Amino acid sequence: MLSDLGLHTVCQSAQCPNQAECWSQRTATVLILGNRCTRNCRFCAVAMGVPGPPDADEPRRVGEAAKRLGLRHMVITSVTRDDLVDGGAGHFALTIAAVRAEAPETTIEVLTPDFNADEAGIATVLDAEPEVFGHNIEMPERLYVGIRDARFRYGQSLEVFRMARRMRPEGWVKSAFMLGLGETDEEIRVTLCDLRDAGVNAVAIGQYLSPSTAHAPVREFVSPERFAAYELLAYEMGFRFAVAGPFVRSSYRAGAIFAERGSERGCHAD
Repeated sequence: MLSDLGLHTVCQSAQCPNQAECWSQRTATVLILGNRCTRNCRFCAVAMGVPGPPDADEPRRVGEAAKRLGLRHMVITSVTRDDLVDGGAGHFALTIAAVRAEAPETTIEVLTPDFNADEAGIATVLDAEPEVFGHNIEMPERLYVGIRDARFRYGQSLEVFRMARRMRPEGWVKSAFMLGLGETDEEIRVTLCDLRDAGVNAVAIGQYLSPSTAHAPVREFVSPERFAAYELLAYEMGFRFAVAGPFVRSSYRAGAIFAERGSERGCHAD
């Protein structure tokens, strides 16, 4: 059905290992604004290139997909579009509106690029009222140099969360990051604390798996027991929702966010 509608999913483009599980639970992550990214990170399987102009009919087709697939929860994400004045924010808003029109029972989560921390772009997306606003921090700050495209900056992503939280005092602000790139336990703790301090209340933590030998290598395969400890730490820091494990990705168990178990407080709380 997705192929028939001419849609991309990050499930396929990023080679996610959880496609069967998520799709069987009627959750899918659709990739809008093309299948080429204007930035080039050494961990990502999505190809870099010159994207075409936004497809004006794409929002309608995404709405149709939500309806035909009977999705309970849809995650809408995109490649980074530095070539567009608004970074693609308006296209996100149109897509959210189309899903609302065609599948009003489907809950919507967005996973956006950083929009260069442009407040107007973030406001455009939030004004469309997705249930969850997400943006991925991806890794601790030290690892940005050499792995992330230089246009991504750790502090800029934190500012995206602060803006989103100011605009949305209540509700879900979500992020995700990977382990296995050479980070330390202290860097993981600091990253979680930075996210909480910036207003994030939902987090996903997974294992980095290198898409090819041309990408950044895996430095460590983290044990399930350590992932469980990080998930517990996130809850202790006050995240309302946390999931951590070797196959966890930013959209993994996305719909489960509405059955959160945590209580919100500061990351320095006892």
